Parts: sequence; structure tokens; C-alpha cells
Amino acid sequence: MSENTEPDPADGLWSRLRLIEGQPLDARAAAYQSLHDDLARRLESAPRDHGSTSRGAEHA
Repeated sequence: MSENTEPDPADGLWSRLRLIEGQPLDARAAAYQSLHDDLARRLESAPRDHGSTSRGAEHA
């Protein structure tokens, strides 16, 4: 049996969410906004698969 030694990107997200939840309530909104902005930047910079169908056509 082999072990996966690559870090799981979700681990970093869960750690970040735990840190945000540990902050005082008034600081959480800014922290969640920062997280949102970071995730949106990553999504926009991700390579796109132009060979796939559009979302609407998948369920037609």
C-alpha cells in the first residue's frame, strides 16, 4: 500500500476556515472576504477545458 505524500489543497482551506472561525465575530467578515477574493483569483487563473460542454447542456 502506498501513501499519498502530496499535500491536499483542501487541508489548507480547512485550516484557514478554522482560523477564521476562531476570530472575533467582527473580524470574520473581512477574513471571509479575503478568502473569497483569493479563491476567486485562483478560479479565474485556472486553465479552462474548452472541450467540455456548457453547464446548461449537461443536464438537457
